Amino acid sequence: MKCALVTGGSRGIGRAICLQLAARGYYVLVNYKSNKEEAENTLAQIKGKGELLQFDVADKEQIQEVLGGWIAANEDKQVEVLVNNAGIRDDSLMAWMGEEQWDHVLKTNLDSFFYVTRIVLNSMLAHKYGRIINIVSLSGIKGLAGQTNYSAAKAGVIGATKALAQEVARQGITVNALAPGFIKTDMTEGLDEKEMKAIIPAKRFGLPEEVAHAAAFFASPEAAYITGQVLSINGGLYT
Repeated sequence: MKCALVTGGSRGIGRAICLQLAARGYYVLVNYKSNKEEAENTLAQIKGKGELLQFDVADKEQIQEVLGGWIAANEDKQVEVLVNNAGIRDDSLMAWMGEEQWDHVLKTNLDSFFYVTRIVLNSMLAHKYGRIINIVSLSGIKGLAGQTNYSAAKAGVIGATKALAQEVARQGITVNALAPGFIKTDMTEGLDEKEMKAIIPAKRFGLPEEVAHAAAFFASPEAAYITGQVLSINGGLYT
């Protein structure tokens, strides 16, 4: 059975990606940290074509126990697609940023890429096939004031995307990233859309589904010759 793992799949962009991959025939592993109700909502929307995996992507022990345990117990199911989507923001000007703000954002957005991907990668290498898709951000390309922690983490994932792509290309595994701009999700609820859309050429925020369609393309067999790339999805808001 071909499977796809989506971290942070309970809401927003993650949920939209789960729906897209399920529609393309994948058995979707919906990862979530604590909001079981929303995760179950996602599972209901993909009509049972998957299951929930609860673990904190910032906790390497939980990743090993839950994700590693699932892989060991399901040898008949191959994770062909990994979408590293889970992430958090904790914004502050650097002069006032606490150490815990820096550490938590780096662990959740950057360290998680390493610990989750490393576990899934072994099976992909064995089967000589895989699609790894990292959800980064405009912040990781452009850098945004008040987000030195978030920008650093996402820029780190972009660098790791390009490096890993070169390591595994010969094994039929692609590694790409999607860099959303302002997308209508929980993470942008506090922003003034009327004010922000004035600087966006498309004059609107994007939708989670628009990111999900791009993820589905990167996950497809047809994208086999595309790797190490960062696709911006930002309505024309370039650096």
